[in-house]
Amino acid sequence: MNNKNITTIFVASDHAGYELKEQILKFLEKQNYFVNDLGCYSVESVDYPDYAVNVANNVKENIYFSKGILICGTGSGMVIAANKIKGIRAVNCFTKEMADMAIKHNNANILCLGARIIKSKDTLNIVRAFLESEFEGERHQVRIDKIHNLTEK
Repeated sequence: MNNKNITTIFVASDHAGYELKEQILKFLEKQNYFVNDLGCYSVESVDYPDYAVNVANNVKENIYFSKGILICGTGSGMVIAANKIKGIRAVNCFTKEMADMAIKHNNANILCLGARIIKSKDTLNIVRAFLESEFEGERHQVRIDKIHNLTEK
């Protein structure tokens, strides 16, 4: 089911995540999300930071109405690169429970996935939890504000 608050999902991968990205794109389109595929477009080797920064900047520009999904071999490189962009809260999730809590408590705006780590049968459940969960706010917002203040130092 489509979360009515999300208008766009920016998706990208490196070469290791390309095939999983294609599966996720099909799933999102079936769920009636508006998806913007920002690459890569083959299994030819590319540099993941370029894709992470592109998705992060697009999410940042549309901060209240978009989410991002990044896929590489482990998810680690993408999450490190994406979190370098101010205002981004990227998470690397391996279970649907992690994705659910990343939204409820951290109001994450980019999901990073490891194509070589996660079983493909679990991936769509992780994506669904990330997109359908809702931020609980209140005490969690105080903590997010503290995290964002770190980038001001």
